[in-house]
Amino acid sequence: MTFLRYLIILTLFGGVLFWFLTRPQHADADLFAGVSGDAGRGETIFWAGGCASCHAAPKAKDEARLVLAGGYRMISPFGTFIAPNISPSEQGLAGWTVQDLGNALLYGTSPDGTHYYPAFPYGSYQHMTPQDIADLKAFLDTLPPSDMADKPHELGFPFTIRRGIGLWKHLNMSSGWVLKEAGIPALERGRYLVEAVGHCGECHTPRDWTGGLDRSQWMQGAPNPSGKGRIPGISPAKMDWSATDIVYYLETGLTPDYDSAGGQMVSVIANMGHLSKDDRSAIAAYLKALPENR
Repeated sequence: MTFLRYLIILTLFGGVLFWFLTRPQHADADLFAGVSGDAGRGETIFWAGGCASCHAAPKAKDEARLVLAGGYRMISPFGTFIAPNISPSEQGLAGWTVQDLGNALLYGTSPDGTHYYPAFPYGSYQHMTPQDIADLKAFLDTLPPSDMADKPHELGFPFTIRRGIGLWKHLNMSSGWVLKEAGIPALERGRYLVEAVGHCGECHTPRDWTGGLDRSQWMQGAPNPSGKGRIPGISPAKMDWSATDIVYYLETGLTPDYDSAGGQMVSVIANMGHLSKDDRSAIAAYLKALPENR
């Protein structure tokens, strides 16, 4: 009986500890107090963040990319994730506050208090500023609504247990920058666009067995999650383009050897073309400033 009693106590303790460690996190209630969003600035964050790449309907072009009906399928070793509707409709973000969007972007927590799957790159978005989140919300509210219903993710056990994502967050949500030193404004802007808003590392950096980014191999290239091909490295050791080459590529999709962007980069270039030349130059400055061994 003594052994059974201890087993019950340990089981209960383990359950309570798991429940505590996996609880969804939320932004402080006063984080967005007094922050007013500006849709004009929010449009820049929208394009830099690649929102249309995942949340517009598959194969949407031009103005249709502003209808964020969802449906894009993200194939991974853990299953297939399907991007949700984030248009300003009842099926999307109607009724969301800036605080709700902040909780989603900074902590991966939904308005009803559940974890989002990290196919939504909040591990990068966690570095966004409250002002940029408020600006993004203001812009999203101006977009056309869609009544398209969300489709369920196609996952198997145990990945259907969202509560366990809390442990994933403890293992993989790093609050620090990869490029620790950014001594000039252009480099600081580039770091913010690449590591936070643009979440470039989510594709160009390999992952460990948990699906978290291996920051020791930052921007060195990674297997395509779909299992088809490989995503190229864009660190100085992997890509010898000049800063001018990078800026031109982000605007036009044309490489220095007269090739053109393909695959998912076509959508990325469509986003980057909306940014200012200064922002594209800041991205280039950041990539050229990464250590040579990365």
